[in-house]
Amino acid sequence: MKTKGALIRELNKPIVVEEITFGDPAEGEVQVQLHAAGMCHSDYHVLTGATPMELPVLPGHEGAGVVTKVGKGVTSVQEGDHVIFAFIPACGKCPPCMRGYRSLCDRGAILLGGKAIADGTNRIHAGDTPVSAMNLLGTFSPYAVVHEDSVVKIDDSVPFESAALLGCAVPTGFGSATNIAEVKPGEDVIIIGVGGIGMSALQGAVVSGARYVIAIDPVPWKREQALKFGATHVYASMAEAIMPVMDLTWGIMAQKTIITVGEMKGEYIEEAMILTAKTGTCVVTGMGAMVDVDVKFNLFLFTMLQKTLKGNIFGGGTTHTETPRLVGLYKQGLLKIDEMITTTYSLEQINEGYQDMLDGKNIRGVIKYTEADW
Repeated sequence: MKTKGALIRELNKPIVVEEITFGDPAEGEVQVQLHAAGMCHSDYHVLTGATPMELPVLPGHEGAGVVTKVGKGVTSVQEGDHVIFAFIPACGKCPPCMRGYRSLCDRGAILLGGKAIADGTNRIHAGDTPVSAMNLLGTFSPYAVVHEDSVVKIDDSVPFESAALLGCAVPTGFGSATNIAEVKPGEDVIIIGVGGIGMSALQGAVVSGARYVIAIDPVPWKREQALKFGATHVYASMAEAIMPVMDLTWGIMAQKTIITVGEMKGEYIEEAMILTAKTGTCVVTGMGAMVDVDVKFNLFLFTMLQKTLKGNIFGGGTTHTETPRLVGLYKQGLLKIDEMITTTYSLEQINEGYQDMLDGKNIRGVIKYTEADW
């Protein structure tokens, strides 16, 4: 089928919307008509080359829509089902999946290859040129053809715009607090960077019963929003926060520190560890460039104060298991997702949307598809 897609053809150049062609679903695949796609900073990492992929690329890994076709052998969904996309497919059979780490499924090794799980070919073309699909998805198009392991059926009552964020921002952030940091009632938690993922981490800390939830972000508007989402204190920088946090905690500092910045830098680790208590845990959720290897880090104090530094992918869970829990919290009013959507855009406004993200104007921007796109 022919449709349109927003393609990255050159690094650090505007994304271009042009005609693309999708093949029909192969065995184990489904076709989805998208209604919404979230604009995550991870897609921008592809545009800058921080996350390398073979160009051209159809970016986008947060999305929600309706199944319109199913390939042979598909059993988990059927035509008409509302689904979200899982930015990491989970086979359920590899060693990490069998041990309960479905977010670390071995299929993650092929995520940046852009070729279909089913047969290793490109499902998308622009003219005669093969197109790589980000995370084997590519949600910046009104249609997608993906493996059934990359979609999760969702309650029809959840609005598509909010549902889209359940594919990455919400579980990645929320799980960084609940699963990876394992925030306990009464603990003090610091969230560094409050975009879509950071605001979800903040809510995870609140739901977990944290005493003080401290948000750090250089953008004044985001700090104001953080207070509405449950932050008890806000600061513009880690350096600014050190003395107030010391006063708040009687010198103990925060038991849990979570870094959710849009672009991770090695020097952030040392600052975050200063804010972290003895025996405390610092979680790194923000993504850096793949080639970055330098970290500023006081190894003496790391050892002597028995601190823990942990990485985080997808909040330590998977959409296949986390989605029902998060939807339940959303329906109870304990998880604010609608409020995280600052602005909606058409596909043709994608560059404007990413500029707004870089300018700190959005918690999360969402592309909304309509009948005009289908």
